[in-house]
Amino acid sequence: MPKVSEIDVLVLQGGGALGAYQAGAFEALYDSGRRTDWVAGVSIGAINAALIAGNPPERRIERLRTFWDLVSSGNAAAWLPGSLASREIANSVSANSAVLQGVPGFFKPRFPPAAFMPAGTPGASSFYDTSPLRATLSELVDFDYLNNGPVRFSTGAVNVETGNMTWFDSKSQQIAPEHVMASGALPPGFPAVQIGDQYYWDGGLVSNTPLQYVFDQHDNDDLCIFQIDLFNARGKVPNSVWGIEARAKDIRFSSRTRFNTDVLSGLHQIKKAARRLYDKLPPELRDDPDARALLTNSADPRITIAHLIYRQSRFENQSKDYEFSRASVRDHWHAGRRDVKTTLAHPDWLARHEGHAHVSIFDLTRARS
Repeated sequence: MPKVSEIDVLVLQGGGALGAYQAGAFEALYDSGRRTDWVAGVSIGAINAALIAGNPPERRIERLRTFWDLVSSGNAAAWLPGSLASREIANSVSANSAVLQGVPGFFKPRFPPAAFMPAGTPGASSFYDTSPLRATLSELVDFDYLNNGPVRFSTGAVNVETGNMTWFDSKSQQIAPEHVMASGALPPGFPAVQIGDQYYWDGGLVSNTPLQYVFDQHDNDDLCIFQIDLFNARGKVPNSVWGIEARAKDIRFSSRTRFNTDVLSGLHQIKKAARRLYDKLPPELRDDPDARALLTNSADPRITIAHLIYRQSRFENQSKDYEFSRASVRDHWHAGRRDVKTTLAHPDWLARHEGHAHVSIFDLTRARS
């Protein structure tokens, strides 16, 4: 197989406790010897992205493990046996614990509760206080390294007043803990984060994946994108209200990867048609501004996407994104490792550069039971 020079990009979706899947996936990519040139994330994906871009290569796995060990340290149901029914009970206990007590190193309930605070006061703005996350990020992420190191970092948040997505990128601005926290400030649980004179909420309210941003912002280099998603757009028709809530959440927050790549493929076809049309023009028309406009941004890089999707286990339900038990975090981490190893060893992936397609998508892992 010919060696192809390409930019390695991680695209990390939001999904709370499911983000350990991304950490395990990154560990497998790191172990395989792949470098990371650019990491873009939303919500929990932004936190994982900051832990990766904000540390030198030899410390990235250690920092990811430290974070995920910390947030799963309040395991209220570790004493339950490991049967399927017991795991369902344990997950429910753990999720309820997160709701009532918060998550270590991440968020804690406000006291007095927001409902009892006067409107306009800081305590009335959310159910939880995210100051523990600020402390965690300050400890585990070297923001000087993130802003000046070799890995580009991008994240998105929603401007509360305009409702528009705003992207923060280390290529063009200084990134601070506030930018990471803004991307994960999901209301009404978490408070809006102030950056300058503007307030921001979780980027997942508008787009739970930065894939389109990567498409829009990259230069003319070939890209190898590992898109690591935490919600699966495909699923069965649910048969209970709890199943309905879980399925609705999957649909609401899943990435529209096929839509984005179909649009990209369509633009590629338009570029080729524009080039063919330009070549057919008589010489006296080729310098016409409208004719020259046909060739604007005419570079056509190859884009390869490895689409890795966390698939829900049988004992998980609609609380899977705020269920931070140690057992679940480990399961998610191992699932990410396994899916990356399966993808990198697959014959279709190994032969990915042999075809002529300019946009190629590989989803090479099987659903788990």
